[in-house]
Amino acid sequence: MCCLLSMLIKEHRVIFILSCVLKTQSFEFYTLSEKAMDYRILFMDEDQDRMYVGCKDHVLSMDINNISQTTLKIFWPASTTKVEECQMAGKDPTHGCGNFLRVIQPYNRTHLFICGSGAYSPVCAFVNRGRRPEEQVFQISSRAESGKGRCSFNPRVNTVSVMLNQELFSGMHIDFMGTDAAIFRSLTTRNAVRTDQHNSKWLSEPVFIDAHLIPDGSDPNDAKLYFFLRERLTDSSGNTKNIHAMVARVCPNDTGGQRSLVNKWTTFLKARLVCSVLEEDSTETHFDELENVFLLETDHPKGLLIFGVFTSTSSVFRGSAVCVYNMADVLTVFNGPFAHREGPNFQWVAFQGRIPYPRPGTCPGGAFTPHIQSTKEFPDEVVTFVRNHPVMFNPIYPVGRKPLVVRTHADYKYTSIAVDQVTAADGHYQVLFLGTDKGTVQKVVVLPSNGSLDEDLILEELEVFKKQSPITNLRISSKKQQLYVSSEHGVSQVSLHRCDAYGSACADCCLARDPYCAWDGLSCSRFYPTGKRRSRRQDIMHGNPLTQCRGFNLKAYRNAVEMTQYGVKNNTTFLECQPKSPQASVKWLIQRDNDRRKEVKLSDRVVSTNHGLLIRSVHSSDQGVYYCLATENGFKRTLAKIRLQILSEALVSALSNKHSPWGWAASLHPKALVSAFSPAETLAMHQYCKERKQMQSLQNIQSPMRGDLGKLKPLLDHRKSRNRRNHLLQE
Repeated sequence: MCCLLSMLIKEHRVIFILSCVLKTQSFEFYTLSEKAMDYRILFMDEDQDRMYVGCKDHVLSMDINNISQTTLKIFWPASTTKVEECQMAGKDPTHGCGNFLRVIQPYNRTHLFICGSGAYSPVCAFVNRGRRPEEQVFQISSRAESGKGRCSFNPRVNTVSVMLNQELFSGMHIDFMGTDAAIFRSLTTRNAVRTDQHNSKWLSEPVFIDAHLIPDGSDPNDAKLYFFLRERLTDSSGNTKNIHAMVARVCPNDTGGQRSLVNKWTTFLKARLVCSVLEEDSTETHFDELENVFLLETDHPKGLLIFGVFTSTSSVFRGSAVCVYNMADVLTVFNGPFAHREGPNFQWVAFQGRIPYPRPGTCPGGAFTPHIQSTKEFPDEVVTFVRNHPVMFNPIYPVGRKPLVVRTHADYKYTSIAVDQVTAADGHYQVLFLGTDKGTVQKVVVLPSNGSLDEDLILEELEVFKKQSPITNLRISSKKQQLYVSSEHGVSQVSLHRCDAYGSACADCCLARDPYCAWDGLSCSRFYPTGKRRSRRQDIMHGNPLTQCRGFNLKAYRNAVEMTQYGVKNNTTFLECQPKSPQASVKWLIQRDNDRRKEVKLSDRVVSTNHGLLIRSVHSSDQGVYYCLATENGFKRTLAKIRLQILSEALVSALSNKHSPWGWAASLHPKALVSAFSPAETLAMHQYCKERKQMQSLQNIQSPMRGDLGKLKPLLDHRKSRNRRNHLLQE
């Protein structure tokens, strides 16, 4: 298994450290303090160009055009009494005994409903945000009220929420000890409703990830509220608890049962989400720890796509995966057989008995039950069936029954995801933005293959925070072409594209295969599908410069200018060559005199590295012209052409002795050295002196002695500093 998965490590095409992202002028950053305050992007309102962020003791209203400008703040700490009680209970003073904002939901056009952990005493309030952003109104407009059943006590325990028709639906832990997890409806004129308490068939040590209202047909009464979570489930032996990713759903208009499940959901059902890799021996390697989800509206016949980030922390390997699910497949599972335990070992089997009417999980007043206006009208057998059979028998498999993206044996794991649907010259592509636990964001394009989505290409990796900490949220605005990122230390804003970073040549732009970018005849720039310019060059599917870049000086681009480098016999020398893209493979050739080019034979003495060719203990036979050839996506080009001249140690020793004020001791004048060394060494020495003389003439150096010796000796001693071309872009 590990041999197969080890092949799934991917290279990034471009890596940006923070200083370089800052230079691109496509980056903004906001923080209240150098201290970790656990920022979470909780609500984005693109209609009003505002984004609402919760952190420790603060609520923030940010301008999505530029988050570092016109940010409005509300300071809302927990009361001194609650903080003292929290600390006396032994909770973490820094990361527990504060008011960590976890719920920000739109209540109406002018007000938000917010909730925080309140130093282990959840609290909620209404915030007036005004009718228009230009009013600059942002203030708490009500007395604080209890947040129990709306927000978890522990800020380290996830709280997810959705506001529907001024009713709050939450997935959280409802008690101080964190033992009673529930999906709860509150803030309602109707009765509050929750999941069946202490019933492990319904919820078993859940960690809530996200919640979304998803339509089911044309009747709004049939819409379901889906909660994505992971939980620990006991296996058939009853001994081991395994983590499983699940999706649960309820009907928002559920008011509970009349005689059974009073004030409890009568439409609650759940199913397992499977994200696994099938091995050659037909066994499955599962990624079971759901970390984040993203819903993408598409024109696909099966409609909505659900992207999930999964991780695995088994003793065998660590890894991350992204699986994508069709909403049509999700509905098929929820309309399929129910799970039932039977037999001496209580094995899960498909329920074969009679299923009552209306089918359990159906919403009242919908297309299939127009005559039933309330769940209190459900027959007792329907309510009893839901209480005992809330789990679907069939799991939900991803598209193609395999992950879209897999990363194993990497030093990071994925924590969050946002997806953009991009129109390119040769079709539509899904671009994934994946946050990591190292505080970076990877940009990945999904390439169709044989009619299914099964190939991904990492376009770039961005470092978006000064301090390394896991990404907590990603929010995307296709309208603004911006990505918003949060972590413990702040919120960052980056553009979805940095086309000029791919290079200043057509071939580089084409090889990047970024759907946002195309060659416009002069530079690599933003691609607009409505543009009529014929000179636009873009090929995401194949990335072939030979077909796209004809007429753009491609021949000159593929060749390299010859450089001369000097090596000292029996010493070490380094020939520098690094492709802009780590995805390119490099091969070295050597041409001696007028002989044909031959591939350099690598050994312990001659080593090819990521930055060039290292030659230990240089031999006379190493002299020649070296060609560094890079191949990427079938496109070949010469990155470097280096003429290596070998000097003897005797010559170097002679040139390193003390010199007269005019540059050379009389006995060591170049004319006196001609007869002492080989013709090749003499030619090399003359060539070097000629180059130095030309350089001195350009620089108008007054002291030839100082210029010659100051340059020649460090060169021969191999202590000359190099300006390396590095894909890790630096200042």
